[in-house]
Amino acid sequence: MKVLRFPLPLALMFLASLAFAQSDPKKSFEQLKSLAGTWEGKTELNPPMPAMDGKSVTVTMRVTSMGNTLMHEMKGADRPDDPITMFVVDGDRVLLTHYCDADNRPRMAGTLSPDGKTLDFNFLDVTGNMKYGHMQHATFTFIDANHHVEDWTFMVPGDKQVKAHFDLQRTK
Repeated sequence: MKVLRFPLPLALMFLASLAFAQSDPKKSFEQLKSLAGTWEGKTELNPPMPAMDGKSVTVTMRVTSMGNTLMHEMKGADRPDDPITMFVVDGDRVLLTHYCDADNRPRMAGTLSPDGKTLDFNFLDVTGNMKYGHMQHATFTFIDANHHVEDWTFMVPGDKQVKAHFDLQRTK
């Protein structure tokens, strides 16, 4: 037992420092704001949905509110809706609120990977209509200044997941 006393506190300090490095909200938000502009790509769904799979999508991101908010708007080909997602720094975290076409508003908190290339958003809570399900998870992967990937997970009733993958290229 004496052997574990010394390494355990060191391991805990290491894990705590790693968690701090991953949760710098200002760095995470600045990384998101670098995506301001217009992006285009194709929709890939799992499980596949023929009505939406392979369709074009345009994502527009705009910094607003004196630099304190990032607005993300997604428009799909042949889709009348355009869900909007708002990102803000809220104390020690970056929050995402998704204004969904399913008539609800899930919130998620983001964690930036240590290498700064992935911002992962985990579900906190949701308000509104739950009849059709809700957005549960989102991941933004930063490839370079003109290329990023978004992965969104929607939970349908019965705890079934629909995963949407968007490989996006900057157009503006």
